[in-house]
Amino acid sequence: MGQFTELERDAGDLADVLAEASEPERELFAPELDNLSERVGLLYRETLFTMPHPDAPAILSIKSGAGGTESQDWAAMLLRMYSRWAERRGFQLELLDTQEGQQAGITSCELIVRGERAYGLLSVERGVHRLVRTSPFDSNNRRHTSFASVEVVPELPAEQLDIEVPESDVRVDVYRSQGSGGQGVNTTDSAVRVLHIPTGIIVAIQVTRSQIKNREMAMQILKNRLYELEQRKREAEAAAARGEQKAIEWGSQIRSYVLDKQYVKDHRSGLMRYDTANVLDGDIDDLIWAGLEWRAGQRSADGADDAD
Repeated sequence: MGQFTELERDAGDLADVLAEASEPERELFAPELDNLSERVGLLYRETLFTMPHPDAPAILSIKSGAGGTESQDWAAMLLRMYSRWAERRGFQLELLDTQEGQQAGITSCELIVRGERAYGLLSVERGVHRLVRTSPFDSNNRRHTSFASVEVVPELPAEQLDIEVPESDVRVDVYRSQGSGGQGVNTTDSAVRVLHIPTGIIVAIQVTRSQIKNREMAMQILKNRLYELEQRKREAEAAAARGEQKAIEWGSQIRSYVLDKQYVKDHRSGLMRYDTANVLDGDIDDLIWAGLEWRAGQRSADGADDAD
């Protein structure tokens, strides 16, 4: 029996009982009503996972935008936000690569998040995130705006990826690993950076001491990204053939975090939060669900473009 059919049956049974009960008796059924409401909510959320491969792990990449130290610090803040979100949910997080900024923060990072509906949930975080704050790096305490991009693709097993990457299409560079990792990691050229020349996609990996294993992992992630890129092209072509006018959803600004005025605004769903510290500490579930609702056409973004 499907979840919807079971829920419909239970709701009908409870409605029949309540119809014959007196007012005092109906109050006794409050727990059953709460349980039914919770099950409706959970079933509704399941309908929002319309993307392919929602159960796959998520390959998440963060890159700082123009602006030097400001944007690099912002990219590091986003890495912490997603790391704390994964920790709150009990998800596994594997940091594959981090490119540190010269003064603070990071220029880029690559990580995999594994957990229930990891890609389905994180898929709506793809896009440009905007930070507005009084800069801690500006001696004149001026207000700065910084940008960082987030890219999310599903991690699919090799057998599901019908993609061949000719050697002539890639350039592989090796370099010395940065940051922690144990003795030997930082003293050999084991880190690998793969550039896919036709698309400009770059994948950097330094998670193991083996250059060969890092290269294999980088090529696998590259194939996942190329697969996702092809899927998006097909969706865009199908929409064009149907005569649909698609708004620019990914690759444009999706959310603003305005710290001096203590609010976060999602530009797609219109959801506002007034507790920036909690959001940056990983409390972003409501922003993610609102994004999923927006993508499913269940939520509008009236007035959501009036960011400070």
